[in-house]
Amino acid sequence: MSPSHAASDPLVEAYRQPQSLWPAAETDPGIDAVALAPLPAPDSLPVWSSATPERITLGKQLFFERRLSASDQIACASCHDPDLGWADGRRVSIGHNRQQGDMNAPSIVNSIFLHEVFWDGRAANLEEQVIASWTNPIEMAGDLEASTEKLSAIHGYPPLFAAAFGDPEVTVERIASAIATFMRSVNMLDAPYDRFLKGDTQALSDTQVRGLHLFRTKARCMNCHQGALLSDQQYHHLGTSFERVGNFQGRYRISGPEEVGAFRTAPLRGLSATAPYMHNGFASDLDLLLSLYNIGWWQNAALQDKDPDIPLAQLSPRIKPLQLSQEELADLKAFLLSLTGNLPYMKPPPELPDYRQADTH
Repeated sequence: MSPSHAASDPLVEAYRQPQSLWPAAETDPGIDAVALAPLPAPDSLPVWSSATPERITLGKQLFFERRLSASDQIACASCHDPDLGWADGRRVSIGHNRQQGDMNAPSIVNSIFLHEVFWDGRAANLEEQVIASWTNPIEMAGDLEASTEKLSAIHGYPPLFAAAFGDPEVTVERIASAIATFMRSVNMLDAPYDRFLKGDTQALSDTQVRGLHLFRTKARCMNCHQGALLSDQQYHHLGTSFERVGNFQGRYRISGPEEVGAFRTAPLRGLSATAPYMHNGFASDLDLLLSLYNIGWWQNAALQDKDPDIPLAQLSPRIKPLQLSQEELADLKAFLLSLTGNLPYMKPPPELPDYRQADTH
């Protein structure tokens, strides 16, 4: 701690009071920032109403089930590994036949709170996301009919489906529902930041509290990272879309030219465990990520080479140079590290025997 911070810091003390007494947050005109808040209990959400222990058990088995893929080698957990913060630690993921995808795999932690799924929001819910990734020729390359037949023949699955859904029928919809239900059960709600918001005034260090203040003011983070999820769940172009570097079109594929190069604001809880960052994994670590925000990113070059109908991506007006000092960057990083608590971890379940193994007994 530097000498200037050795004595009691009035700013820090202000943040150790109830949130209603904190200094006002600063956002750009026209942005109605949602106050920071702890996440609600997942079981309080309507989408949780169909969840049961049996469906979560089945979903977990299927999440780690490599035989859903065309090669019998790739499962959901291949890109969402509990050892790697439920992401995969790669800039972009590797899928069927060692093909390289064009996006960074986000963590599934707290995905129950998402309004739309994928970096470009092309899936309305987790069930749609499961089927899209399962059938994507670059990801799992699964065939829906072949997969359901394969699982129906694996001893152990019909009883799990019966427990989860009332009868042993294996269907695409039930597979997607079970996996999505399991994903909604993987949450992290107890980071030091959450405890601080709930009244544990010592859960954050003085350095982290100063970083929280920067997050809410000079660092301009709350223009996009706000509310309980620390995301406005909207889509912005930051200057990170480069032709021939992964997916550069973003929301253009969904909503048209006005959102070319725009990707969803990432939720921030658990981010220290899920480098590299951004939709294309461009930022390898937190220090580089903060440095890029500090310089205000950049307006990238024309994207017309591949398609003359795609316009220039326009840098979001919410992105501006920050001019944070090295000490301020260190404080902001310390605060961001407080957003990671005990990430949920679990071992893969035992692989269920298939019909060939069962018939040999």
